[in-house]
Amino acid sequence: MGSRSRKRRQGPAQAPAQPKLRGEARNEEIRAGLEPLAPDERPRPLKVAAVVAAAVGVANLVMLAAGYDVRGQQEPSTAGAILFALVMFVMSIALWQKRYWAVLGFQCLLAITAVAAGLALLVASNVWAAVLCVLLIGASGTLFWFLIRVMARIQMPDRPGSVTRHG
Repeated sequence: MGSRSRKRRQGPAQAPAQPKLRGEARNEEIRAGLEPLAPDERPRPLKVAAVVAAAVGVANLVMLAAGYDVRGQQEPSTAGAILFALVMFVMSIALWQKRYWAVLGFQCLLAITAVAAGLALLVASNVWAAVLCVLLIGASGTLFWFLIRVMARIQMPDRPGSVTRHG
């Protein structure tokens, strides 16, 4: 089969396209565009994370009071449930105060939740369990994604002898 030649339409002159940046050059450009959080600024993902952490702590205490134990043991572990709720409350307060370690720790919990829900999806025995797993994966993954930029904007405290990259 022969190929046909077509004349390209002559449109308005276009500016030359900028080459796509890759690797470290792209990262530097993104970092340069980020502004540190203002003292009173709390982005929506940070607020949502703080509320979710507090809600998980409250839910854990409510389930303990109701006698429910996720692990399926005969007697719920009171000390473990109270300790986990306390950790969630501390994390909620630290997230509200824009602590870098709290955002990083909460992202770890979100990642663990998404992986655990994904594994639970493999053995889901009914539609309700599968829907719950998919919702957990979607919610934790979405919040994780939006917290990445927030974490980048929070200035990590300078340690003695560390090299700072900001300016």
